[in-house]
Amino acid sequence: MAKLNSKHVIWKLLASLLLFYTIIGGLMMEVPRLPILNETIRALYFHVPMWFGMIILLLISAVYSIRYLNKDDQAYDDIAVEFANAGVIFGVLGIVTGMIWAQFTWGAWWSGDPKQNGSAIALMTYFAYFILRNSLSDQQQKARISAIYNIFAFATLIPLLFILPRLTDSLHPGNGGNPGFNAYDMDSKLRLVFYPAVIGWTLLGVWIASLRIRIKRLKSDMNDLEYQR
Repeated sequence: MAKLNSKHVIWKLLASLLLFYTIIGGLMMEVPRLPILNETIRALYFHVPMWFGMIILLLISAVYSIRYLNKDDQAYDDIAVEFANAGVIFGVLGIVTGMIWAQFTWGAWWSGDPKQNGSAIALMTYFAYFILRNSLSDQQQKARISAIYNIFAFATLIPLLFILPRLTDSLHPGNGGNPGFNAYDMDSKLRLVFYPAVIGWTLLGVWIASLRIRIKRLKSDMNDLEYQR
């Protein structure tokens, strides 16, 4: 047990150090001076890694929904819903940081760009997932129906974020013929912060989800004790 706890401490400490490094390095380290982008290129350390983290967290959620449908284990449903919660938090933060970047580079907080619209629709799909869960009272029915919906939601996430925006004109880097960051400005200095940022933000999301899972299980245990009394 001590060894398990020490492992938990190590990865949480790693997450904290990487995020501290990301924030300090992201704000203080030198970045390429490119036309239009200028200092806004620092969004690469926040906006993009948050989206990476969101996708990883939602993928984990979908995997555990599949596992729930196979095993009918309530623990898998708990993991699925809390990783979805953490993923949506990162999705909202990703949209907000993207809007800040768009204001300074495109001249508007929201321009109806296909990437922006696709991201908003993807998030609303997951909002509907939580509404669906809260509308059902039977726990087993809630878990099974929401698991099926969660798999569907992740399946729609991929085309909304990565396929449809590439099929039409878009201002967003990497879409509609525009080069992505890696094509013209991901130099070695940016990579020094970018890759740790991806790991750090993702670990933070896992940390948030794991805390929420523990809280949910503690509440469940307390309810069981009250019922036994």
